Amino acid sequence: MDSHNPEQPPVITPARRPPKIWKFWGTMLWGLFVFAAMFVGQIAVVAYFVLRQGGPIDMAAAIHVVGGGLTISLSVIMGLPAVLLALWIAIRPSRTPFADYLALRWTSWKNLFLGIAALVVLVAGWELLSRALGREASPGFMGDVLKSAQADGAIWLLVIAFAVAAPISEELFARGFLYRGWSESLLRVPGAIVLSSLAWTALHLQYDWFFFGEIFSIGLLFGYLRYRTNSTWLTIILHGLNNLAATMQTILLAGNG
Repeated sequence: MDSHNPEQPPVITPARRPPKIWKFWGTMLWGLFVFAAMFVGQIAVVAYFVLRQGGPIDMAAAIHVVGGGLTISLSVIMGLPAVLLALWIAIRPSRTPFADYLALRWTSWKNLFLGIAALVVLVAGWELLSRALGREASPGFMGDVLKSAQADGAIWLLVIAFAVAAPISEELFARGFLYRGWSESLLRVPGAIVLSSLAWTALHLQYDWFFFGEIFSIGLLFGYLRYRTNSTWLTIILHGLNNLAATMQTILLAGNG
């Protein structure tokens, strides 16, 4: 038999190393890398508009450009491919499939409807608290961006940025990458939900303490749903619906103002 022929020894295939998941520090360091990539992708748009307008390049010019609705929309959109590339680089050494690492799998319609219901109840609770405290219905930042986007004829681009690009980027980063690694570290699931929610909240420095609280609570809900359903697509959809509703609310309030 050929297998006993000394001139043709059997071919031994080297064992492949099993896939792994980055734990606490690996997730922390790679998470900073992904965040830096998001920042670079977004700031590149700002730099383009600053250079495009001509004149002296100073802080005042940069602030003026950053406040533009068109600039913000494009910067958020450009952050998405930067995040996807950075996540691919971070996940590739783990030898775990990209979609599996980030839990990019669909869930049931029941989970979707329950998630929507839970989000509606949570947001409605914050809305009632906001009115009880005599606060504005939507953050001033959103109103200023909307007015600028209207002036630039870029409302549709703003909707795409806030309701599509931002939810995908932020959910893949927070509930996809950060949660996955931290939940398999000493933090376990509860610690991963809290810490990833804090990291996600820190991405929204344009808001005040009240909206920080609302964003953090939504992050806790999304983290719990990510744990219960093992689906980041679910949190992406819920995030997109929440941002779309907030954008539409701002448009309606601006129209009635």
